[in-house]
Order: sequence, then C-alpha cells, then structure tokens
Amino acid sequence: MESAIYIVATPIGNLSDITIRALEVLADVDVIAAEDTRHTRKLLDYHGIKAKLISYHEHNEVEKAHSIVADVQDGKSVALVSDAGTPLISDPGHTLVELAKASKVRVVPVPGPSALITALCASGIPCGRFLYEGFLPAKQIAKVAFLERFRYEERTVVFYESPHGIVDTLEAINRLFPLRMMVIARELTKRFETITKGTAEALLQWTMSDSDQQRGEFVLVLAGADADDRQVDIATQEKLLEKLLVYLPPKKAVNIVAEVFSGNKKALYERAIMLKK
Repeated sequence: MESAIYIVATPIGNLSDITIRALEVLADVDVIAAEDTRHTRKLLDYHGIKAKLISYHEHNEVEKAHSIVADVQDGKSVALVSDAGTPLISDPGHTLVELAKASKVRVVPVPGPSALITALCASGIPCGRFLYEGFLPAKQIAKVAFLERFRYEERTVVFYESPHGIVDTLEAINRLFPLRMMVIARELTKRFETITKGTAEALLQWTMSDSDQQRGEFVLVLAGADADDRQVDIATQEKLLEKLLVYLPPKKAVNIVAEVFSGNKKALYERAIMLKK
C-alpha cells in the first residue's frame, strides 16, 4: 500500500453500504485512525478485516495529526474513518488534512456514503443547488437567528440534527417558515428509516405526535424560498411601514417593522424616508 493518508467513507447505517475499494484500503493500510475504535471494529469484523486501530477524535486530533503525518513521512499508510459517512463532514479530520497538505504528505480520498447526499437524493426537493450547514446552534435564540439567514435563500439548505434537538429545531423552522416545504430523513439506511416530506408546520405536528419520530439521527432538507417570496415579503413590510408612518417618526416605524419581519433596518429606513417625501 502506497504511503499516504486515505480518507475513507464508511456506511451511515447499513454495513453493506461500502465500496470494494474502501474495503481493500482498510484491509491493506498499516493503521486505521477511527473516531471510535469500538464502532469501527464492528464494521471491520463484519467484513472480516483484521487491522490495527488507533483513536482519532475531536479531543486528541491536534496531537494525533502530527503523529500520523510523521508516520506517513516514515513510509506508513494510514486510513482515516469517522463513525459514519465521509470523514471531515461534521466530523474530525480537517486538522489532519490541513497538516498533511502543509507537510507535502499525499491525501487520497476514497469516496462513498454521505448522509447529506443520501437525504437529498430521496427528498423530492430540488437538489441541483444546495447549501450544507451541518449542525445548528444548540440554544433556541441562536438557532432562530441562524435560520433567519435563509429567509430569502433560493437554494435548498441541509442540516444535521440529533434526537435531543430535533423538536427545538422544527419549532424554530416553523416559527420562521411554517409553509416552507421540507423533509425529515431519519435513521437513513437503518431498520427504522423514515423519509417524510411536508410543510414545516405539518412535520412539527407529526413529530410531536409520535415519540418514535424523535429518535435517531436526522438530516433536515429545507426547500429554498420561492423567487416570489422576497417580493411578497417586502411588499407586506412596506404596507405596514406606510401605515405606521402616519403616526410615528421613521426610526420608530422602522424598528417595529424590522422586529416583526426580521427585516433589514437600513433598507427599511431608506424606504421610510422615500415614503415620507
């Protein structure tokens, strides 16, 4: 096996979802750096692979990155795997790859499963252009503020979520985009896989009504805003602004409209001045 760092994608659930090339690499490398060695050992045992495992996770990645790069410089081959899917995608590995590139160490991608791509292709939501945002902030206020950035985003947006945060996240999405279409992809490729499409409002109600749908790992696929959404929203803001300007000075009127619609204060103020003329 050629001396290099191999970034190997592994199954996100079904242990059979792994490429022939990935199995060959995992069987031939000198060592496998795994996010959780116990988890990876189950995959290797399933496929009859005997290999040396070392841990590589978010708490030791700086230290281990240097030792792995040094090993490869000494002629060894190392495979990096995460618990599921493609390493570095919301998983440790960036520090290692960045150091390897800086050290002129070869990095070889071995492509395969990815939860976000799996969810997108089965979602029924346009996926020709999309944004991947990983995990949302944990606290509700920060979560709502983060999601507000996508009010006028016309591309599909993909998030990951855990069972602990799924209800809060759906509540936040429903608060901002109750009629926006989205998909909840849960436990992908596993026994209790569900891929459910509906409005944010409907999916929140569905999830709240069935505790089983609050378990597992989630990929959320949020449809982009319609091209008309921005114009409709702006028109509604202007109508309210115009009414408020009859009774209030521009600054106060703008503050109220901005709070109601999470609007752009600068743009609203410029519009308020024009309406006052």
